[in-house]
Amino acid sequence: MPVHLTDSLIYQNSWGTPELRGLFDDVPRTHSWLQILAVLAETQAEFGLIPPDAAQAVARTCRTVELDEAFFEEVRAGFETTNHSTLGLIRALQKRCPGNSGEWLYYGATVQDITDTWTALVLQRVRKIVGRELKGIEANLSRLAAEHRDTVMAGRTHGQIGVPITFGFKAAIWAMEVRRHRQRLVELASRLNVGQLAGGVGSLSSLGPRALELQKSFLARLGLDAPAISWTTARDTLAEWFNLLTLIASTGDKIGHEVYNLQRPEIGEVSEGFASGTVGSITMPHKRNPEISEHLGTLARVIRHNSSLIVESLVHDHERDGRSWKAEWAVLAETCLAAGKLLSLLRTLTGNLVIHADRMRANLEATGGFVLSEAVMLALAARIGKQSAHTLVYETAMSAHAAGRGLKEAILDNPQILVHLSTTEMESLFDYQRHTGQCSAMVDQVLAELRNIDESR
Repeated sequence: MPVHLTDSLIYQNSWGTPELRGLFDDVPRTHSWLQILAVLAETQAEFGLIPPDAAQAVARTCRTVELDEAFFEEVRAGFETTNHSTLGLIRALQKRCPGNSGEWLYYGATVQDITDTWTALVLQRVRKIVGRELKGIEANLSRLAAEHRDTVMAGRTHGQIGVPITFGFKAAIWAMEVRRHRQRLVELASRLNVGQLAGGVGSLSSLGPRALELQKSFLARLGLDAPAISWTTARDTLAEWFNLLTLIASTGDKIGHEVYNLQRPEIGEVSEGFASGTVGSITMPHKRNPEISEHLGTLARVIRHNSSLIVESLVHDHERDGRSWKAEWAVLAETCLAAGKLLSLLRTLTGNLVIHADRMRANLEATGGFVLSEAVMLALAARIGKQSAHTLVYETAMSAHAAGRGLKEAILDNPQILVHLSTTEMESLFDYQRHTGQCSAMVDQVLAELRNIDESR
């Protein structure tokens, strides 16, 4: 029975997606390993390293072996007997190779040659999925930014209302962050698209005098680049991948956290799109919990934690250190699955987000005008100087707070202010839409930049 939530028949789709699970489960992973071994044998025969007939037999066996329960049980038993990562697999395949062709199986290669090359191949496919999801999320956020370019709401700092902004401004900030992740994904691709064929200590000593040519040909057949030098002990690129997933996941967590807070009934400015049949609580039937937003945070924590583990793999002893790359095995699939699920949820969240513009304005109005104290101060500063204006508005605001009055009412009763600003000027200052600064203009800049980048590709 499954012992990890990613494999649970009940809960697995909360911790990954079927699409990504189809890349990392035992059968697809082993199938990919065997394809790598088949190509290795064929390439080695081409370079005269192993007999051509044996190479054909090995390749044919690798491509046709039935990956059934009996095969995996045999491989598992072989691993547990030898405690070697791939010797159980080698022996199971050798038995199935005709004649003595199995003697040439896995020739001159080591565990990391196969597993690192597989990692490069599988991450090609993961990157396509991540890129596709990010593109959809960016489109959702761009749409929200355009639609709510001028939808006024409270800007908040330290958890408190500051001055007015627009919701489009908030969404455009998110959209640009997602665009930067898309750019990072492209920039990282060339570094991740590098395979491995290095031998025991990385010197290619077991692969003959044309080893570098063989290495290049082998990896090219798989659609990978050859490294300038073996990267058995250099795990920085893989750590970079994990940290990119951390950046992406943390953006999703930030957006989810904002929705989580703004959906609170006492704020009520946005809410997740509600799916009929969703149950928030089995004890409180009225609840509509921000389940997606909350789970974004859960998945992001898993990803950040796993990335910390991978950074430990940067430190190696000598030319190979099993502590490092075996730790990668433990969290590579889990992290990619979690990232894929997080992005799928984030795409759903941003695609169905409900904006309550009336509540946004009501929350501004509920401040009693205090949110516009900066606007009043700046208008007054033009007449008496900034420091004096700040003192005068501050004293008026504090007195109004103490008396339970609104700021506008208190200012209109203050002759020290009205001597410098007319009642008409004061009335115009208390228009929330006028005081969103350059929010709308910056939304336009973001949308234009996103369009220009897309059109230039």
